[in-house]
Amino acid sequence: MSRTEISKYGEFGLIKHLTEKFKLTNSSTLKGVGDDAAVLDYKDKKVLVTTDLLLEGVHFDLIYVPLKHLGYKAAVVNFSDIYAMNGQPRQITVSLGVSKRFSVEDLEELYAGIKLACEVYGVDLIGGDTSASLTGLTISITCIGEGEKDKIVYRNGAKPNDLICVTGDLGSAYMGLQLLEREKLVFSANSEAQPDFEGKDYILQRQLKPEARKDVIAALAEKGIVPTAMMDISDGLSSELIHICTQSNVGCQVYEDKIPISYQAVAMAEELNMSIVTAALNGGEDYELLFTVSLDDYDKIIGVDNVGIVGHITKPELGLHLVGREGEEIELRAQGWNSLD
Repeated sequence: MSRTEISKYGEFGLIKHLTEKFKLTNSSTLKGVGDDAAVLDYKDKKVLVTTDLLLEGVHFDLIYVPLKHLGYKAAVVNFSDIYAMNGQPRQITVSLGVSKRFSVEDLEELYAGIKLACEVYGVDLIGGDTSASLTGLTISITCIGEGEKDKIVYRNGAKPNDLICVTGDLGSAYMGLQLLEREKLVFSANSEAQPDFEGKDYILQRQLKPEARKDVIAALAEKGIVPTAMMDISDGLSSELIHICTQSNVGCQVYEDKIPISYQAVAMAEELNMSIVTAALNGGEDYELLFTVSLDDYDKIIGVDNVGIVGHITKPELGLHLVGREGEEIELRAQGWNSLD
């Protein structure tokens, strides 16, 4: 495969080369890439903005993360933050720090993943920046979204007796990461070894190519449900529940046997002699939604696909607890991943 040095294009030529195939699809995007600033028009909507920074060696390892998958994931995790506010992502800006070991073809792969994510979720690329880097690859994406004034959901609205709900399943992304790290160790000891991924496609996909829950946000709107509090699960169920309860000044009880877990995640945990419940509570990177709804919405929420009720909100003095399979209560602690540790 040919290799084109980035210096051939220069900064503005590179941006044009990487972004000229992105088409604008949102009416709120008046001007995208190509001027000093993008121009947006949201009329009567509220604007939502979120930013994510990904650093090579901290947030991703290119030994086992394909660049196209990385581009897709980098975009989707930002979309997830907008959905977690009960909003709709509309635009992104993409900024890169790139070392000389990367070629133009490498960046084309990265942008192919970003472009696919934009097409799947109906989001416009409207700008960004590029710079030389001495420390590998850095990706910073800012996502701009819209929300209706009375339907934006924050973390601080949970009330006692609200139902605690999660989408999808938890722990699969973390077990996918453990699998990749195991095979990386095998490869480092024997470069001719072939990775053993048979029967583990789901947990690999959950780690390398997660999806945001656009479908659930649409289903909630269709049912007329506005959650009382919501956030996405990036750092683990325990950490996110603690955030919601702290900001809402409430307690909670979540039931171990109600936490949704995939078969592949369970099998991988058994293979590695790990606790799948610990992985589900603290693993992170699931990008599922954690939200609370009024007990009055019970009949509506049980009819929403890919949503499970895992517990309920309590008065603050009752604390935050996981209820085990034998009825024992275990205090919830924030043990999710922290890049600053």
